[in-house]
Amino acid sequence: MSAPQITLTIRHTPSALDTRRGIVRLHPEVLDALGLRAWDAVHLTGARVSAALAAPGDASGTPGFVFADDVTLSNLGVTEGSEVVVAPADVTQARSVTVAGSRLASASVSPNTLRLALTGKVLTVGDAVSLLPQDLAPAPGSDVTTVRGQLSRAIGAGWTTELLTVTATEPGGPVVICPSTVVSWRDGAQSSAQSSAPATAAPAAAPRAEPQVTAEPEEPAPPVSDLCGAHDQARTLVEWVDLTFRRPDLLARLGTSARLGVLLSGAEGVGKATLVRSVAAAEDLRLVTLAAPSIAVLEPNAIATRLREAIDQAAAGGPAVLLITDIDTLLPATQPPPVATVVLDELRGALTRPDLAVVATTARPEACDPRLRAADLLDRELAIPQPDARIRTELLRVLLRDVPLESTVDLGGVADRTPGFVAADLLALRRDAAVRAALRQRDVEEPRISQQDLLDALQSVRPISMSTSDSLATGGLTLEDVGDMTDVKQSLTEAVLWPLRYPDSFARLGIAPPRGVLLYGPPGGGKTFLVRALAGTGALNVFAVKGAELLDKWVGESERAVRELFRKAADASPSLVFLDEIDALAPRRGQSGDSGVSDRVVAALLTELDGVEPMRDVVVLGATNRPELVDPALLRPGRLERLVYVPPPDAQARADILRATARHTPLASDVDLDAVAAELDGYSAADCAALIREAALTAMRESLEAAEVTAAHLDTARKTVRPSLDPAQLAALEAYAKNRA
Repeated sequence: MSAPQITLTIRHTPSALDTRRGIVRLHPEVLDALGLRAWDAVHLTGARVSAALAAPGDASGTPGFVFADDVTLSNLGVTEGSEVVVAPADVTQARSVTVAGSRLASASVSPNTLRLALTGKVLTVGDAVSLLPQDLAPAPGSDVTTVRGQLSRAIGAGWTTELLTVTATEPGGPVVICPSTVVSWRDGAQSSAQSSAPATAAPAAAPRAEPQVTAEPEEPAPPVSDLCGAHDQARTLVEWVDLTFRRPDLLARLGTSARLGVLLSGAEGVGKATLVRSVAAAEDLRLVTLAAPSIAVLEPNAIATRLREAIDQAAAGGPAVLLITDIDTLLPATQPPPVATVVLDELRGALTRPDLAVVATTARPEACDPRLRAADLLDRELAIPQPDARIRTELLRVLLRDVPLESTVDLGGVADRTPGFVAADLLALRRDAAVRAALRQRDVEEPRISQQDLLDALQSVRPISMSTSDSLATGGLTLEDVGDMTDVKQSLTEAVLWPLRYPDSFARLGIAPPRGVLLYGPPGGGKTFLVRALAGTGALNVFAVKGAELLDKWVGESERAVRELFRKAADASPSLVFLDEIDALAPRRGQSGDSGVSDRVVAALLTELDGVEPMRDVVVLGATNRPELVDPALLRPGRLERLVYVPPPDAQARADILRATARHTPLASDVDLDAVAAELDGYSAADCAALIREAALTAMRESLEAAEVTAAHLDTARKTVRPSLDPAQLAALEAYAKNRA
């Protein structure tokens, strides 16, 4: 009997405590379904195969996700949002394990210390593995405190970011490191086994792992000329570095000091660290990298020690750059930890050292401690913009220039289909397309990636900016699939698609495009259907939010959720923010009894729509059945200025809806949908769809072998499915539309 397996969507773990410890988080229901206990091993299959320890996740979360860190994502060859197969793993105790690492690690870390760091972890050949001990549920024989001290003394502050590659295991397949395992460096010394130590139990059985592909070594920094979309930022950073390290006398004569502290911001995956690496390589500077999330989880004394060691390492031996990634995790703006003051003092001291520059990166500059921007700290800022279609085309050309492509590949067409993608997303797209091309051309001597491989890869690769957001399922719909509604479709095309597709035309005519649209009409009239068709027609990312989802009882949380929504939309631009049931989110101010929550949310929406910082390449679309309840301030020009009324379907529209709903339903020859539609006064679009569905169920009730739906079945269904449109509400909506005309 084969072992159970479940296909789940992989998400990046939100917990810094789980990072680089060789574990994944599964919902308790998934653990039960797989017959696993907490901390059993699991077999993970993505583009590659790997294994990890399974820990229980949040019981209140969604069962359909597996949460993993960046190392596990890389080992699987997938990006966030991809699907992976999870199954119990048949893990055996390793007799020997061989690993490869950096020259510093292999020369400084003894094999015995290496074995202590890896004790309790599940490994497969080709995996990248961190030196961070698995300290959430330490295995028998592990000594977390001792190994942390030994690694810190051996490597310095960078030990928490050091990655090794598993090159061989005995036996093969997933293995667990135990005290009796002999661990050795490739072409180096090996550890001594401790046979007296207690053995770890092997987890539940599962299919044997497939052979692994050896992990690729870290690629050298690309030349500055390859930094598409960031040439200006790179040139500016080169100029600053040149003045700081090579012309300090010029700065002194002009009355300033030769110190350089830079805060580099940009969306996740846009290439901030790559830019710094490229500039450092071009200017022949040493680069010391410190990952802030990895040290942010340590105790305060350890944080200060790690930072001090990184500064000392960077300051020893000529001009150097200290790169601190994701500094907002170490120095958050809200509730900064007491150690933040110590960190700021250490950075302030580092900037006084000669031949040392400090560059910190963040995807959320507003989330950084404001003290970080003081005049004696990171007083200079650079921002890498979101790539537009032209820059995405250049990035694809750089990423694919050494890849065999078919002559029909149109990189511009692919770029148009990737709104919101950054360099890391396009890299994942290249990898997924290569996997698809390899599966398609297993026996071809000279395989090539085709246009279809790249387009098919878009089905599984989502932009990082959309990784934590729910996508609106379009089901392949476009506006051409929407029957009738000519005026409505034209209004939506002009107000939503034109600003995102043709911004140059608006700029040429000297006008600003509409900020937003309010779509209103009776319930069941097809407003959400129209939005799905709109999303399927335009190459844009859609953020779909029900009105009440942003409301929170805690003070400030609702406003924060609104700001976060629009920040994500800007990162994924061109994008559409769809606020369904907007009357619940933004009712008239002063009339609610919720302690002012709704009023503050309306104020936050007004600020985002028409604030000091203009929205770029983001259109807001609200939908409601009760437009008179929406706060009037939202409906003035510059905000949701276009009001589009979706009227109830007339006879022709009802016939189109019936035909669209019944296109996969076999109808008998006596069914005349035009005649049926003419008799459905008061039926909404949803009612018409329900009528076809009920008629099919009526046929099934008569016989489960029924092969078609007859006119009699439709007549019977009409007795069950009654018209839902309220004449009074229709009259009120029509009067509202007439007053707005």
